[in-house]
Amino acid sequence: MRKYFIDNLRWMDVLLLIPYHAAQAFNTWGEPYFVFFEPNKAISSLIVFFSPFFMPLLFLLAGMSTRYALGKRTYKQYIAERVKRLLIPFVFGTLAFCPVLSYIGDITNSGYEGSFASHYKIFFTRWTDLSGFDGGFGVGQFWFLYFLFIISLVSVGIIAAVNKISGGRSTGKSVPFPVICLFVIPLPFLYDLLSIGGKSFAEYTYVFLIGYFIMADDRVIDKAAEYKFLTMAAGIAASILNVYMFIWSGRDFGVLNTAAKAFSEWFMILALIGAGKSFLDYSNKVSSYMSQRSFPYFSIHFLWTVLFQYLLADALRGSLILLYFVPVISALAATFICAEICIRVPFLCFLTGTKKRQKAS
Repeated sequence: MRKYFIDNLRWMDVLLLIPYHAAQAFNTWGEPYFVFFEPNKAISSLIVFFSPFFMPLLFLLAGMSTRYALGKRTYKQYIAERVKRLLIPFVFGTLAFCPVLSYIGDITNSGYEGSFASHYKIFFTRWTDLSGFDGGFGVGQFWFLYFLFIISLVSVGIIAAVNKISGGRSTGKSVPFPVICLFVIPLPFLYDLLSIGGKSFAEYTYVFLIGYFIMADDRVIDKAAEYKFLTMAAGIAASILNVYMFIWSGRDFGVLNTAAKAFSEWFMILALIGAGKSFLDYSNKVSSYMSQRSFPYFSIHFLWTVLFQYLLADALRGSLILLYFVPVISALAATFICAEICIRVPFLCFLTGTKKRQKAS
């Protein structure tokens, strides 16, 4: 039976990407961005509150989905599906959208005055930190796709080895919930391990495999639902503490801040899985609409967010509220329009990893 709460959690998570990325133009920790306005603690708090858990949640959901997918697919079929849904959209997005982001970054951060056509060559020849903020090669939000693609391949090898050693047999025992809570412990040690651009392959592989081996178990999901309010309280408390220490305190808390981030990540994931099971395990017209458009939304959202911030910067610079919300609302509208076009064109569905729209019978 399909677990609709996984689909619903996924599209709700992806929907956060536009306000999240728009907030990066106001960060207080000096990180470069394609268009930077001014440091603002309140808007930066939005990033720091959500950043520990909202992308790890997608990797955990991917791990859970892999468990269900391999129940009806061979390893070869699964890998072929990953190529279609992850690798092809990564290549397309990097070639089609990221040069525009890099061009804007070069103008705003490095004073580039040439044409976009001339800059396209620069995009492929200037290699720095892969962010694209300085006008060099970058992969934008598509880092998620190549991370997930590589992690999926590595994890399939691990899963195949485990199944071979165990003979495909399960112990039949469910992991006690207190033990599940202890999975937070390795996280602080993984943040800087196999890290590219501040994103850790080790962390996301760990979360993906927990999704596959632990959280995909119906009994564990039921436990997460049972303790959802407890884990939500712990996760929100850790998230608020993380925001205070990183943004508002004016001090460097070091390992304590890292611990708060880890607790925020893991307990918010547990809480959202539990809340999803309790309140989001359904399918209706809205959820089906959003689920089908989540892939093109992901591919297109960042381009529109940065474009509207760049184009509207001078006109809105006098008002902080307008400077944040007008590009967000404009990007949401433009992204949904493009997603709607995308799902109606089979070739665009192929390029963005989107399943073709089902015609009503």
